Amino acid sequence: MPDLRETLDVAAPADLVYDLVADLPRMGDWSPECEKVTWRGGATEAAKGAEFIGHNRAGSIRWVTQGRVVSAERGRNLAFEITFGPMPVARWEYFIVPTAHGCTVVEEWTDRRPGWYRVPADKAFGPRLKTNRRGIHKTLENLKRAAERLPA
Repeated sequence: MPDLRETLDVAAPADLVYDLVADLPRMGDWSPECEKVTWRGGATEAAKGAEFIGHNRAGSIRWVTQGRVVSAERGRNLAFEITFGPMPVARWEYFIVPTAHGCTVVEEWTDRRPGWYRVPADKAFGPRLKTNRRGIHKTLENLKRAAERLPA
């Protein structure tokens, strides 16, 4: 079960919204924390098994994470798992549901950090639950704004 879930209606087709979300190198356009994503290991798109590096920032603190796409179904679902070295950090998942007026986008975050790591990490980077709640809201708003500007 995810730790956070937020939903937003978007007046744009599901395939178009999925294509924006799945263009992971553009994640920095939507997310207030992820500055950019770079593919690794020859990956060029969000396909199951594709790996990437996330370049992140919270205030003056910067760090990189490793990611792997675990589900990619165009127009419907994208999920990826994030690690910091060998340590699991999070699972991010997007569900895109077509509606009569476009689609509904659901973004979920599941905290996968080990219990011993959560307190010191939250002290260094800020309380993850609070930070991600704001971040998800901002990400979805940015995604909505971009998707609704594009021709359907």
